[in-house]
Amino acid sequence: MKYVDVFRDAELAHQLARHIHQQADPGRHYRLMEFCGGHTHAVFRYGLPALLPDNVELVHGPGCPVCVLPVVRLEQALELSRLPEVILCSYGDMLRVPAGKGQSLLKARADGADIRMLYSPLEALTLAQQHPERQVVFFAIGFETTTPPTAVLIQRADEMGISNLSVLCNHVLTPAAMHAILTPREGEATAIDGFIGPAHVSTVIGSEAYAPFPRQFGKPVVIAGFEPLDLLQAISMLVGQLNRHEARVENQFSRAVTPDGNPKARVLVERMFERRSSFEWRGLGEVPASALKIRPEYARYDAEQRFELSAPRAREHPACECPAVLRGQKRPDQCRLFGTPCTPDNPLGACMVSSEGACAAWYRYNRGRIAMQERE
Repeated sequence: MKYVDVFRDAELAHQLARHIHQQADPGRHYRLMEFCGGHTHAVFRYGLPALLPDNVELVHGPGCPVCVLPVVRLEQALELSRLPEVILCSYGDMLRVPAGKGQSLLKARADGADIRMLYSPLEALTLAQQHPERQVVFFAIGFETTTPPTAVLIQRADEMGISNLSVLCNHVLTPAAMHAILTPREGEATAIDGFIGPAHVSTVIGSEAYAPFPRQFGKPVVIAGFEPLDLLQAISMLVGQLNRHEARVENQFSRAVTPDGNPKARVLVERMFERRSSFEWRGLGEVPASALKIRPEYARYDAEQRFELSAPRAREHPACECPAVLRGQKRPDQCRLFGTPCTPDNPLGACMVSSEGACAAWYRYNRGRIAMQERE
């Protein structure tokens, strides 16, 4: 981070923007999806849309693990939290996500459930040691970035012989979601020209994990860092590929991402988890082989088996457009709930709750412009 200012140089940013203007073919429209929620916030934080030509559009994808978790999985966590012997733990964003009938983990905690916010999965191990008479359940969510820490939690618990700890596993896989986005749905056309590949995820799985997309779908992928120059260079690389009718994986974030990613982390994840045959994503529906579950040899740490959880029927807010936002079909401000009444202080959908959510990014960085447009 010593040289982070190099990647925020305003003059270089304007040079890259001018280059993109020269590259962009005025006779075509470029729709580029930034998959990662961190990229979405960086795009708005640095005002990148204002630097791009009108025919280069950035589309916000399902790169927020809190946003893509279906309500039914949250209802299972709520079911667990109501058991008197259970201490339920999860990351902070997850506590505020609305479930059916206006419920959330935060409201359940206010009603007396023992729900703890953690910064690291290993804090659940400490809780299990401190409360041997209770069952500690870690409500695990996230893409490939947060999966290795959960694997470490299970590994440590096994080594230490901890018996009152289990994991409600909701870890999901980025390439499977990208595949689902590019696979045409009934009545829907695939309208994404290329992907800005996620940064943190790619440090784990490596750039080679995206190789099938250019081959199968003819869509380029450029992995990018989080700084404005990273993103502008990635956009330029994608526009260049599209102009040349190319489709391949490029790694703009070579200072952190390698072709193979993090082999040690991948081996540990493979040891602890296996793929589910299918998993429901908010906005994408059932996606084959898109999530992980704990392997049978570690089933004693699987909360789904320990507590024999039901599969409750749950619905999101009927007017919430979060699913369409996650598929890149609508902008956040095209939801009729956006801004009023759905705000970060009163979130009605998952995309407004999470610090990585597209709606939260729009609200934080664009609400002044939106208010000005409404007055006009």
